[in-house]
Amino acid sequence: MENNGRYQKKALNMTVLLVLVNVIVFLVLSMQGMTEDAEFLLRHGAMYVPYVAEGGEVYRLFTCMFLHFGFEHLMNNMIVLLIVGWNLEQTVGKIKYLIIYMASGLCGNIISAIWDISAGEYAVSAGASGAVFGLIGALLYVAIRNRGNIGEISGRGVVFMIVLMLYYGFANTGVDNAAHIGGLLSGFLFAVILCWKNKGKSRQMTWS
Repeated sequence: MENNGRYQKKALNMTVLLVLVNVIVFLVLSMQGMTEDAEFLLRHGAMYVPYVAEGGEVYRLFTCMFLHFGFEHLMNNMIVLLIVGWNLEQTVGKIKYLIIYMASGLCGNIISAIWDISAGEYAVSAGASGAVFGLIGALLYVAIRNRGNIGEISGRGVVFMIVLMLYYGFANTGVDNAAHIGGLLSGFLFAVILCWKNKGKSRQMTWS
């Protein structure tokens, strides 16, 4: 029990660290200007497909994951990140968790960029939701691998969360649904690649 307690304490740190980084970036930018302003965020690393595809500013695919349009946008993403990330990290471990988070966010942004190019419509985008959806996708794989359960969380609960969040995205304007779906599918795939050998070794998780 003592070793398990130490493991959970260490595993929690990565989720808290990601939340802190997002919050600190938001606070620093808030002291410099209006984070709801697309032009302001664009100057500080938000994604805009012409800048990435034509200007070669590929770094925006990464930096935009830590930017948010206002306090509400930040809080919505961070609450889900804490709930999902807290639980997933205890199952897959700190390194795999971070890989899934970063890779899903990047893949979500790439898929979003491809969608914008195909549609011929461009908008400034930012937010951690692609990466957060990646964690949800990974959590879904863990539920399937464990035959519908992850500790006290059911696979049905994860599916309900996915449906609810996707519905919210499609029901509202100004939401990058391509990044959400891309992150979700990427997270599931990366979880399959990274975690399929660990079947039967997952730790119990609880909603907090």
